[in-house]
Amino acid sequence: MSEPVWSVDARTGERRDAVAVAVEATSAEVADACRAADAARAALDAAGIRGRAALLRECASGLEDAADELVEVADAESALGEPRLRGELARTAFQFRLFAEALEEGSWLGVTIDHADASAKPVPRPDLRRMLVPLGVVAVFGASNFPLAFSVPGGDTASALAAGCPVIVKAHPAHPDLSERCARILRASAEKAGLPADVVQIVHGQEAGATLVRDPRVKAVGFTGSVRGGRALFDIARSRPEPIPFYGELGSLNPVVVTPAAAAERAEEIAVGLAGSFTLGVGQFCTKPGLVFVPAGETGDRLVDRMARSVTEVAPGAMLTDGIRAAFRSGLAEREALPGVRVVASGAGGEDRYVSARLLAAPSTVLSDADAAELLLDECFGPVTVVVSYADEAELLSALDRVPGSLTGTVHTGAGADDVAAGAGARLGERVGRVVWNGHPTGVAVTWAQQHGGPYPSSTDAATTSVGTAAMQRFLRPITHQDTPPTLLPDALRDDNPLGLPRRVDGRLEA
Repeated sequence: MSEPVWSVDARTGERRDAVAVAVEATSAEVADACRAADAARAALDAAGIRGRAALLRECASGLEDAADELVEVADAESALGEPRLRGELARTAFQFRLFAEALEEGSWLGVTIDHADASAKPVPRPDLRRMLVPLGVVAVFGASNFPLAFSVPGGDTASALAAGCPVIVKAHPAHPDLSERCARILRASAEKAGLPADVVQIVHGQEAGATLVRDPRVKAVGFTGSVRGGRALFDIARSRPEPIPFYGELGSLNPVVVTPAAAAERAEEIAVGLAGSFTLGVGQFCTKPGLVFVPAGETGDRLVDRMARSVTEVAPGAMLTDGIRAAFRSGLAEREALPGVRVVASGAGGEDRYVSARLLAAPSTVLSDADAAELLLDECFGPVTVVVSYADEAELLSALDRVPGSLTGTVHTGAGADDVAAGAGARLGERVGRVVWNGHPTGVAVTWAQQHGGPYPSSTDAATTSVGTAAMQRFLRPITHQDTPPTLLPDALRDDNPLGLPRRVDGRLEA
């Protein structure tokens, strides 16, 4: 018998209603969802660029029209607060519209035409025309920490629909009521755009997620979550009779380097900014700075002291789920017990269900110990960061060599020439997907140039991004038409270019 799915208040731990939101999907129900999504592919493809752009804009408007309802439910299930959630909803609607603009701009198709050339060397060349086409049905796993922007109506869903792929979302158990409401809005938006509602579907349950990844009609997976859960699904995706791409965003340490020059010039500014960054949203950001390198000595000590004062003023916060809270407290206790690690400051205390921020410190030599390094170089999801002091550039670079792959790396540098900054930036560039200079990593702009993905374990494919217009590329594959009769060519590959697409023809870019 299927288990009921309950909506739980994140602040109290109590069920929000006497009636279950949904039930966990059976294997047969997952198969039905996959069958329906596969059947909807033709309609989504036939809608073309303009039809899919209209769908995305309808989704954005539908979410905005229901903003009050969605924010109220999201706040109850996540405890993230109305201001933060209204901002997240605005971002979510914006990214739907940005993908609509990207669709209409057309460069995402990668249209390339090489006309036949009998005199080509070393051999005659046939007529070759290349473009990108949708992979097929995409499974999306909602994230706990962004119940809108990285969940049912999130970037994975928006980018997959833009690419022409139907989506089946495995709802996150932390916000099932919100997930159901968002799914209904997206399905209604599809119908308003003249498409089948089944271009977007939702299932619940851990086993349903694994079943979804195994289904042969699913051709790609988008995932945001833990290393453990993501790796388990990644292994399923790659061990299928027909392996499929698994685009997972897993754990990220997001190291920060403060150079001696930066500490001397801007200790207070950097300290206050860092304290705000690692405690933002109760430390539940995938880009939270979890390791901060500061110079040993007076200037570094001044920066740490100012961070400590800021941390003591941070109010306690409720975390997203009981499991996340328990894991944070366990991880914090393990780190505090390490030899050489000291507690510099704690945030204000609160009720048992609320957690306090923590600032830890250690010398870089601690990272030479294998057991300590295993803990300190692993993400601890929540409001904690570890400040590591370094004696000189060589010691800093040696420590950076131990840092695992991350979404971001940050360097705070001085106003003038700064040799340490150059070396640190180059070293971080080998380990992260986005290098931030003189800022903080916890803001991720949704743009054409954004890269939100990095070397493992931050991502399972460092060549891709889950934020920004390039996220569409994950759900597309190339196909080349050779010597195809003109009447049978897709519109995107016709010589007269009826869609007005940017393209490369015989080696030359055409706007």
